Amino acid sequence: MDLDAFAWLLTDDGQRLLARTTEMTMSEESGKGSALAVQTALRKDEAAERVAAAMTQVDLRRKAAAKFGDLAPRMYFTPDGLEQATRLAVAHHRAARLRAFEAGSVIDLGCGIGGDLIASSRAGLTAAGVDRDPERVAVAQANLDALGLPGAVTVADATGVDHSPFDVAYADPARRGARGRVFSAEGWSPPWSWVETLFARDACVKVAPGIPHDLVPDKVEAEWVSDRGEVKEAALWSGSLASTHRRATVIGERGLATLTSEDDPGAEVGAVAEFLYEPDGAVIRAGLVTAVAAGVQGHLIDEHIAYVASSASFETPFARGYQVLEELPYRDKQLKAALRERGIGKLTIKKRGVQVVPEQLRKRLALSGSEEATIVLTRVAGEGTCLLVRPF
Repeated sequence: MDLDAFAWLLTDDGQRLLARTTEMTMSEESGKGSALAVQTALRKDEAAERVAAAMTQVDLRRKAAAKFGDLAPRMYFTPDGLEQATRLAVAHHRAARLRAFEAGSVIDLGCGIGGDLIASSRAGLTAAGVDRDPERVAVAQANLDALGLPGAVTVADATGVDHSPFDVAYADPARRGARGRVFSAEGWSPPWSWVETLFARDACVKVAPGIPHDLVPDKVEAEWVSDRGEVKEAALWSGSLASTHRRATVIGERGLATLTSEDDPGAEVGAVAEFLYEPDGAVIRAGLVTAVAAGVQGHLIDEHIAYVASSASFETPFARGYQVLEELPYRDKQLKAALRERGIGKLTIKKRGVQVVPEQLRKRLALSGSEEATIVLTRVAGEGTCLLVRPF
């Protein structure tokens, strides 16, 4: 990103260009694939680097709507900063937890474009951020200013910052390098060895949802968070902020629900019953599937598979429920015959614990009926099983 062009974009003239670019890009007259035409027209009045800066922000704002909702049209982004930014609903949850624990201030050690700073500031926390990248710092400050939020941002290396004046230290180590995703925690930036030093005090560290349970230090709470059915992250909470060992938090249209290791009495393994429950991904990552089983008065259908069976129908935020209609043949040829006999042409395939590629199976079945159905392919007591189910 051209920092001079971005700084100019924040001036009155730059804002007029940004508004004009937005209007032209969204105009029905522009039509699909007309970015080049818009760019050519704008360059008649403005320098190429300024037009490029405006075009980039308009494009990134459109992409950012999924993470930042109605705030996106007023915000600024970099491509990698947007990719790494926390979804706003998740950031708001984190900030709310800090407020619930009576934290008054937080320092974001690697603030990126400022997504978590925004959530913290909106929650009433005194928020400050540092980042080594001057571009991200400029964008983060522009976002706070654009939204009328207090907060301070500066260019600095997080590992050299004295964060003791703040109630909470927050970090989101970069897990991508020049060659793509980094799977070793010590290869994160900052590395895991530095992250561990934060846990000596009240801190929160955002990590990948695939973090191994054995990497989580003692007395540190690991929370897996899903938003609208997608597992977005895990967060490690230390000091007075830790209140359990493992937690699954589910954010949905109806609000937020949370499940902890204290809610997990364990569960037995049994046969398929009238109702089948598919736990949310955050629940599975947190290892709390048996807590869901206890909540629906059910049991596992296989000790290694994250499906729960119950004779009772429950509505739970922690799992999607299905009524089991019947068991169908598991082998392709017999399954194809059974589905055709029922007039099924459109098929939703759910699977867990079996070596099946739904798209390939759908082609092999070559169905053509008028009915719709959902099947679950899984293991029950170690055996491949196909269940015809109806979502509820």
